[in-house]
Amino acid sequence: MTTILIVDDEKSMRDFLKILLTKEGYEVIVAGDGNQAMTALGKNRVDLVISDIRMPGMGGLELLAKVKDETDDIPVIMITAFASPNDAVQAMKSGAYDYISKPFNVDEIKSVIYTATNRVESTLKLQQAAELFPEIIGESKEMQKIFDMINRIAPSPANVLIYGESGTGKELVAQAIHKRSKVDAHPFVPITCSAIPEELMESELFGHVKGSFTGAINDKTGLFKEADSGTAFLDEIGELTPIIQTKLLRVLQEREVKPVGGTKHLPIEVRIIAATNRILEEEIQAGRFREDLFYRLAVVPIRVPSLRERKSDIPLLVEHFLKKYSIMLGKEISEISSYALEVLMGYDFPGNVRELENIIERGVALETSSIILPENLSLSGPLRNKKADAFTDSAFVAAHDEEELFERGLDAVVADLEKTLISHALEKAGNSKTKAAELLKVSFRSLRYKTKKYDL
Repeated sequence: MTTILIVDDEKSMRDFLKILLTKEGYEVIVAGDGNQAMTALGKNRVDLVISDIRMPGMGGLELLAKVKDETDDIPVIMITAFASPNDAVQAMKSGAYDYISKPFNVDEIKSVIYTATNRVESTLKLQQAAELFPEIIGESKEMQKIFDMINRIAPSPANVLIYGESGTGKELVAQAIHKRSKVDAHPFVPITCSAIPEELMESELFGHVKGSFTGAINDKTGLFKEADSGTAFLDEIGELTPIIQTKLLRVLQEREVKPVGGTKHLPIEVRIIAATNRILEEEIQAGRFREDLFYRLAVVPIRVPSLRERKSDIPLLVEHFLKKYSIMLGKEISEISSYALEVLMGYDFPGNVRELENIIERGVALETSSIILPENLSLSGPLRNKKADAFTDSAFVAAHDEEELFERGLDAVVADLEKTLISHALEKAGNSKTKAAELLKVSFRSLRYKTKKYDL
């Protein structure tokens, strides 16, 4: 049973939270101030601390510092008065997991507690996933299907065609297949088809002999020969020209390559894993891709889901990238605030996992506290795409002074528009945040954060 320590100098608040959380199935311990809380922590195994900030004697911020000094495993949620947002900011920068403002919504506090107490479970899932598939992070149903498919097809020499949007991790899936195959001791050679100039494609793939063309001052081994006995990963296969498609088909059929300018065919034994973000069936219909090559490549097709199709994996991915970039950038950032995570969970990620990784890397680089806050999540980057669309539309621009808009900048215009919409929604909802959140199609917590941000 999860044990929660409630710290508040008001007995009525302690009693209320104890009754509420006991009904939710938690074991609850109470303390009247920071000193009593430290005594309770010394005598009991505690999974979560919920503490008021303003208390006589040892206050909440001092208690938070002592808890963090002794262990970083216990998340601490701070309770703050609505009129003291500076305390909340200071608490978050000092390592608090989250904060709740008085008066608070019961569903809100239950949600925050649920998220905090499941952090350990999330970390365990991340460790389990890393042990099973260190190349890929995910535990959603969609990714479980991918893992199952990898295990089933890896021992086979059959060619594989991986579908998926850019940034979904198609190469990671290819690497996982190779590492579990019978040729894992042999080379895995990645080849990005779109990155090789058309005039050099044949030479890069199949090699060339000395003097076969201007600049060929030595014999060159092609990438396919380098992958001999192993796996060749052809990324962005839909970018190949018709001529190279024909030559690749021969490689697959005859299991041999002929270097440019050479007279001999060199035998190879290589497994092909191809990937594309295009729909090759449509490319075939348009005459841009050979149908016979398609069937040679797509012996086993795999579709990697987009990140918006597996949003339950976002917390795991965030934790993974936080650890990665905290180490890389020499930062001590181990958490992301629930507000920031909520922003990410509500975003569609057109750039998929690669975009999420970039966002977290920037967040770690910009953050000055021990926890990622919403304002450091790509404030001028991809997270604003949807909002930018709302006012870059020609009708909007036409209704305003275009030069003034550009002079003020994207951030300022978006902020004014957001503040205006929230004000109208609150007015229409009779100042009910719950109803206003429904009108704006955002969560109650997100709206509360923004009303504080804009001092509404």
